[in-house]
Amino acid sequence: MTDTLETAASIPEGEASRSAAAELDAVLRQRLGGFAPRDDRLAALHARFVRSAMDADAVDVAYRTVDSPVGRLLVCTTTVGIVRIAFDVEGLDTVLDRLAAVISPRIIEAPDALDTAAGQLDEYFRGERRSFDLPLDRRLSRGFQRTVLEHLPEIGYGATESYASVARASGSPKAVRAVGTACATNPLPVVVPCHRVVRSDGAPGNYRGGMAAKQTLLALEATS
Repeated sequence: MTDTLETAASIPEGEASRSAAAELDAVLRQRLGGFAPRDDRLAALHARFVRSAMDADAVDVAYRTVDSPVGRLLVCTTTVGIVRIAFDVEGLDTVLDRLAAVISPRIIEAPDALDTAAGQLDEYFRGERRSFDLPLDRRLSRGFQRTVLEHLPEIGYGATESYASVARASGSPKAVRAVGTACATNPLPVVVPCHRVVRSDGAPGNYRGGMAAKQTLLALEATS
């Protein structure tokens, strides 16, 4: 750990290289076995490097975790907007590795950058928010999937639509299976409400966060 601290101390605040902060973040997560430094000294160093990286325009993806009734959520943002929300069951390190490959390896844990998103998610899970007002980066959705996902916010809070209905609304009435795939691979679950899409017989259908998570979200909206 000493070499990590010396590396951190050697780079002045505001003068971080484009990779130093992201590298430090990865080292801290690996050595501490988690997403957040466990003592005050490391927390202060991490906060310092987050500020330096942001000031140096050296971060392409910032992330934090949020506790929720459906488990821990990973929330990631770019300068455009929220780009990925992931459930614990997806493997949060796996998701970060994937983002590093498809967007940029310049990723760092920066909770303050996601305060608004975290606050809106907390309000939603308390039953106090029925829609989200967050900028979204939709680069991980393309083609028909993007068409489907752009329709989903039109499904009202507490309401549901069938996969067949969403297929018709998306301009491809026969693409019911493709709608299911689009929902199951939604990179922005909860905020983009794919949980409101169910089977024609009323059964919930598959969900990226697991069946229990989908049922929890539907029950939350039904009782709020």
